[in-house]
Amino acid sequence: MPQLRVALLFFIAGFLAWGAWLLLAPGADDAMALPDYVPPTTEQPASPIPRHLSLDARKVALGRRLFNEKRLSHDDTLSCASCHSLLLAGADGRPVAVGVSGHLGTANTPTVLNSGFNFRQFWDGRAANLEEQVRGPLENAVEMGSSWNEVISKLSRDADYSRDFAAIWPRTGSGAINATNIQGALAEYERSLTTPDAPFDRFLRGDPQAMSAQARRGWTLFRDLGCIACHQGVNLGGNMYANLGVMSDFFAGRGKAQQQIDQGLYNVTGREEDRHMFKVPGLRNVERTAPYFHDGSIATLAQAVDTMARHQLGVRLDAEQRQALLAFLGSLNGVLPQEIP
Repeated sequence: MPQLRVALLFFIAGFLAWGAWLLLAPGADDAMALPDYVPPTTEQPASPIPRHLSLDARKVALGRRLFNEKRLSHDDTLSCASCHSLLLAGADGRPVAVGVSGHLGTANTPTVLNSGFNFRQFWDGRAANLEEQVRGPLENAVEMGSSWNEVISKLSRDADYSRDFAAIWPRTGSGAINATNIQGALAEYERSLTTPDAPFDRFLRGDPQAMSAQARRGWTLFRDLGCIACHQGVNLGGNMYANLGVMSDFFAGRGKAQQQIDQGLYNVTGREEDRHMFKVPGLRNVERTAPYFHDGSIATLAQAVDTMARHQLGVRLDAEQRQALLAFLGSLNGVLPQEIP
């Protein structure tokens, strides 16, 4: 019964966080990713990743080139793929990102895979959609360190880019190579980076043997403990904000509570009640994207599971529970998109 009470409290906390987003998030309607995707009906509080999406193939192809284009950075050394490697499940395997001239960022790099299903982008949700997200790292002095004028000038000198942008946007008055179109192509490509057909997806589609018995026990435990309160839907997260430290103070004794990255949504709204609120990360392919949390401070998935259980649910897991949850999380590994040749 104590676990049920904890789960109920956490569900209420999650619901209030979701309600807070509805009240404060600018452009909330614009943030709904892939509006043409209607998840299939299941008896579970989650939906399978679609095997196919309706996307503009020309924009996807152009966006793929731009995603791997180092001329987007000031010194021509970094591309989007430098921090979002498809070989590393759309992340970089580092605690924090490394930008131009070796500058260290302050945030752990979120995976770009399945990011089109997120209701907002960045840990603090400051970008309403993938198009808006592009501007952040491109203009950030410690990430790509560039500017739109610089990027547009570089790409405009490339005959292939000039031809391909004009073919997609032939009537763009200010020139086909502009910020809006670059953002549009990159965002369309990023929406294509989904990882369907994980064992969990096949399970949701009606194959009970797609997951191991241990993973199925983990899925039941995931729901019973209350993890599902914040990690649900297509991405098992990415669709609400939640406070980091519902049942105990995650930041106490860390000596980092005043760092800007730790403030979460407060950095966007300035509202005290939003301090330490973060966009709930999706759990798809989470086994592949260590280290964890907004600052990359948790090295292993087992540590992340224990930390979340303690601080978010107020419970301490035994070894069997931990292994079952890890088996379930492993069942979220889908088919990775291919790295560019």
